[in-house]
Amino acid sequence: MVVAKIKVTMQQNDHRTIILGANGMLGHAFQIVCPQALFFGREVDITDEAGIRSLFRRLQPSLVINAAAYTDVDGCEDHSEHAFLVNGEGPGYIAGACRETGASLVHFSTDYIFDGDKEGYLESDPPHPINTYGQSKLLGEERIRETFDDYRIVRISWLFGPDGRNFVDTMLRLSKEQETVRVVDDQVGRPTYTRDLAAKVLLLADEAPGIYHVTNEGTCSWFEFARHIIPNVLPCTSDEIHRKAKRPRCSVLLNTKTAPLRHWKEALAEYLTLLGREPRER
Repeated sequence: MVVAKIKVTMQQNDHRTIILGANGMLGHAFQIVCPQALFFGREVDITDEAGIRSLFRRLQPSLVINAAAYTDVDGCEDHSEHAFLVNGEGPGYIAGACRETGASLVHFSTDYIFDGDKEGYLESDPPHPINTYGQSKLLGEERIRETFDDYRIVRISWLFGPDGRNFVDTMLRLSKEQETVRVVDDQVGRPTYTRDLAAKVLLLADEAPGIYHVTNEGTCSWFEFARHIIPNVLPCTSDEIHRKAKRPRCSVLLNTKTAPLRHWKEALAEYLTLLGREPRER
C-alpha cells in the first residue's frame, strides 16, 4: 500500500529526481520504489565538485537523493582520507549544487555518529562519534547544514536487503561454512530493511527540512538479530571479536518526527522469504 501511494505521488516529478549511489544496496531499493528517477552509480564521482555542479546544471533536478557513501567501517580506519572525502566533503559538494539549481536534498547519515553511552538517541541529541566512519559521516552532515537549508538528513542503522553486502546474507553464508557462528551480544541497535526505508524516504521529501531518524521498529543485539536468521549462532562479547573500528554499545535511533516503520522481525521475514528461506522466528 505504501509503495503504491509513493508511485502516484512521485509520478509527476520523478523524471526530475536524481538518485546517487545507484549501485549500492539502498540505491537498488530506490529502483524498486521510484523506477522513473534518474539513477547514477560509480560513473558519478561525488568528490568531483565541478563534475557534480555540471551534472545538476544540465539535468536541473527538483530532488536529489544521495545514497552514495564509503560504508566499510573498518576500512575507514585504514583509509581515513578517502572516508572524509567521500562521506564528508562529497555531501557538501552535492548540497552546493542543489542550492545552485534549486533542488531539495535527501542525504543519509548513520547511527554511528553517536558514542553508544545512552539507551537511545533522539534527532536532537549531540553527536559524539567514536570511529572514523562516524566522524566522516558527521562531517557530511555539517557540510550540508552549513551550505543550505533545503535538506533532509536521514540517519539510518543496520541496513539489510537485496543487492548488496549485509548482515543477513553474511550470516546465511557463514552458517553453511562454519559449525558455529559467533556474534556479539553487547551491541544494540535497530535493523532496517532497505525497501521499507526507501519507501519512507520518498515521503520525507515533502516534510519540513531537518534531521530524521528512520529505522524499522524494535531493538535487538547483533546476536538476537542473527538468532532469527540461522540456527547455529553463539553469543560473544565485542572484546572477543577484534575489529579495527570501535563500535557504539547502543546505537538505537529514536524516531520522534514521523510514523514508525513496521517491526524489524516482520521485515526480516519478508526478506528471508524473498531469498527462498524460511523465517526462524517472528
